Amino acid sequence: MEKSFFAAEKSNRVPVKKAADERERKGFEMAKREKNTPKKEGRTRTTKGLGAGNANHSLRFGNALNLWLDSARINLKASSYAKYFNLINNHIQPALGRYLLSELSGSVLNAYAAEKLKSGRRNADGGLSEKTVRDIMVIIKSALRFAREESSLPTMNIKINLPRSKTKKPRVLSKDEQAALEKYLCADMDECKLGVLLCLYTGLRIGEICALKWCDIAMRDGTLTVSRAMQRTQTLDTACLSKTKVFVTEPKSERSTRTIPLPDCLMGTLKKFHPASQNAYFLTGEVGRYVEPRTYQNRFKSYIAACGVKGANFHSIRHTFATRCVEVGFEIKSLSEILGHACVKITLDRYVHSSFDLKRDNMNKLNYL
Repeated sequence: MEKSFFAAEKSNRVPVKKAADERERKGFEMAKREKNTPKKEGRTRTTKGLGAGNANHSLRFGNALNLWLDSARINLKASSYAKYFNLINNHIQPALGRYLLSELSGSVLNAYAAEKLKSGRRNADGGLSEKTVRDIMVIIKSALRFAREESSLPTMNIKINLPRSKTKKPRVLSKDEQAALEKYLCADMDECKLGVLLCLYTGLRIGEICALKWCDIAMRDGTLTVSRAMQRTQTLDTACLSKTKVFVTEPKSERSTRTIPLPDCLMGTLKKFHPASQNAYFLTGEVGRYVEPRTYQNRFKSYIAACGVKGANFHSIRHTFATRCVEVGFEIKSLSEILGHACVKITLDRYVHSSFDLKRDNMNKLNYL
């Protein structure tokens, strides 16, 4: 069988010693310092450590990747940093890390992207998804831009074709399925079932409901404030005994921090479950004890299985909430803010999916024109 382009490249390359890598790193940092140092009259700035007069011929892309990730870490959430770290070390470094920056071109990088789409999985069982390859190529572009800006490398006009991400049709509960689920939840209500019901009428993400505390709910005003989110993330600290850790952080984006008016139909049930301490987690009614997203996702699966709903996950609740809001004539700007989207376009393109019945009603309006 014919070897892939990058498999052949990898087999033909000679390993480079760590000392050489360290020299390249120091040279890169020296060039960065020189860039920020004003030139003295009568002297010419050099690129010592990066090669004789042509810096991009001596810096390897793997070093540029590592330096870019180190510089970006301060602005990244733990989950984002872990994601980038894994993509770099599992996919980018093995294939492209030993390349000199001068060796990278649009044809090389686009061939790499095509290879990942075709057979990029680490177990050699098929290719990576379009979204994953797109994320990888965005990292590559960012690292190249960082290398160019921080060490005064010549402009590299590399055109990278980003793969298009296929939009999956979201799973929205039908009205009958939603009614069956609500009936099941209300038959033997507890805090976790109340959480699902709350999400059906507010569109909260699973990480947001898991991090929600009773102090975030203003019973007198009838509002709920989203100010934090919970997720289990890989820990890259070798001193940590566990490979993953639960983090409570700020929500997904700046717009995700929001205040949501609660519908009147929920207020009576919420009052029944209000605990003694305002600092208690919503899903447990206790201080210091929470339900993490992975556990809550599994509980939700048992709920929908019990009422005969198939093919749905917890995020289907968010899709369902948005769809019901559109069906009853919700003003889209308000809906976008309640969902915590950066702009109305995201709400329209990603979460709002009108039902066939609504389309028929709209079409029937033409009958009397």
